Amino acid sequence: MNNKEQDNYSNATLDLIKKFVDSNQRKRINSLTQIESEVENIFNLGPSLFDIFDSDGDDWAAGWILQVLKKFKPEFFENSKFNNWFNTYSDIDINYEDLQLMLVEQKFEEADRLTSSYLRKLAGKLAEKRGYVFYSEVKNMSGKDLETIDRLWTIYSTGRFGFSIQAKILKSVGKKYELMWPKIGWKKEGLWTRYPGSFCWSLDAPDGHMPLINQLRGVRLMDSILRHPAIAERHNNIL
Repeated sequence: MNNKEQDNYSNATLDLIKKFVDSNQRKRINSLTQIESEVENIFNLGPSLFDIFDSDGDDWAAGWILQVLKKFKPEFFENSKFNNWFNTYSDIDINYEDLQLMLVEQKFEEADRLTSSYLRKLAGKLAEKRGYVFYSEVKNMSGKDLETIDRLWTIYSTGRFGFSIQAKILKSVGKKYELMWPKIGWKKEGLWTRYPGSFCWSLDAPDGHMPLINQLRGVRLMDSILRHPAIAERHNNIL
């Protein structure tokens, strides 16, 4: 391939990506396989491709491109900053690099377990010691940290997982949890989905399927998290 042909391919791929970025959720979802099929040309564009994205934002288009590159072109990540390309923030000095790496590698079950450990840490030493969070501990959790966790889940799930997505779904069913459980795949035919084997730990899962908030703690814990100001205000999902 000569330089002119390469430039034409590069420009066509850039145009495709810009169209992908500018599309609504439905059109983006329909374009996922097309973006995946362009992985060679995306790889050839190199790191400068990400100049069009905001590493402080939560545009899942960048997350999907990173996941595609991780799957098919792992050599792209010899520049290790792309394992943690999105900036993360914490009020209590939690390092979210492991969570971001697990999500970019689509290791969702491991990421879910790590998320649970973060929630215990955010709840305090008593929660860490007992191994679970009381709903009454949620109000004191750092909003900055909850937002970071939620951003990462949203970024690396084509915009379909995360606390704020669960809040959006809850709002859509009139704030009735009994209607939300089957919608997010936590109940089937009236029975709780068995953890972990019966959960779907992939992007084939229903919207809102992850992260899992321990069912044994009941509705009050999940409700406290989804109503935390940092989550309730994400994407204007005021509950």
